[in-house]
Amino acid sequence: MNKYLFAAAAAGVLLFAEFSCARNPITGRKQLALVSESQVQGMALTEYKKFLTTNAVAPATDANAAMVKRVGRRIADAITKYYSDHGASNVLSGYNWEFNLVESKEVNAWCMPGGKVVVYTGLLPVTQNETALAIVLGHEITHAVAGHGRERMSNQLLAQGIQVAGDVALGNNPNTVNIFNQVYAPTAQVGVLLPYSRKYEYEADHYGLIFAAMAGYDPREAVPFWKRMAALGGSKPPVLLSDHPADEDRIAKLEALMPEALTYYNQGKPN
Repeated sequence: MNKYLFAAAAAGVLLFAEFSCARNPITGRKQLALVSESQVQGMALTEYKKFLTTNAVAPATDANAAMVKRVGRRIADAITKYYSDHGASNVLSGYNWEFNLVESKEVNAWCMPGGKVVVYTGLLPVTQNETALAIVLGHEITHAVAGHGRERMSNQLLAQGIQVAGDVALGNNPNTVNIFNQVYAPTAQVGVLLPYSRKYEYEADHYGLIFAAMAGYDPREAVPFWKRMAALGGSKPPVLLSDHPADEDRIAKLEALMPEALTYYNQGKPN
């Protein structure tokens, strides 16, 4: 390909990417959207069901499992209210929330599109309390509702020159399924094949604090929690720390966000 054809092809890709972008109604940031939310929700549900059948899910009678469901429900209700108040309820279309505690030494939690959430038992000794768990769930659920995974998947599809034409093409194309699994599948979450960027992490910290605060949890718990996470670092840090901002940067930004988060927290407290 000569340089003129290459330049034309590159311009075409850039133009295609520009027309395939959508502005996030909450963050205000433009995001590449080559796949629809309904597409990734359908694939996520399949993977989620598969994961639950092959892992040890704590029974509903377990006190920690009950806590996970309680905290998750409060965070979900806060998110629903926040999106409604901002005229963006449609973003949560198709969300049928589920919260499960799974037996694993992994210090991790994740949320798939459609509101499918898992917390590993290995995280609980680090959260130590319900409020810190709310901080984690607010953060992880933000990744889903803010479309971070879908944006990552779109970027990978664009980079590999893969065109998606409808739900059937997405689900039946082995290349797109592979990219989906790298981004969303629980095994990918553990392996962090395509880790979130710092940009996504800061957004998840920001809105995760707001959602936890709206749910009635003191956002100030975020600082000691992330300090405990940082203390677990080393040659192989926990999954939740993979590709995250430097500890001191995260703490500084959390502290800068705290006045806003406390506004939401204080609004929900009785006078």
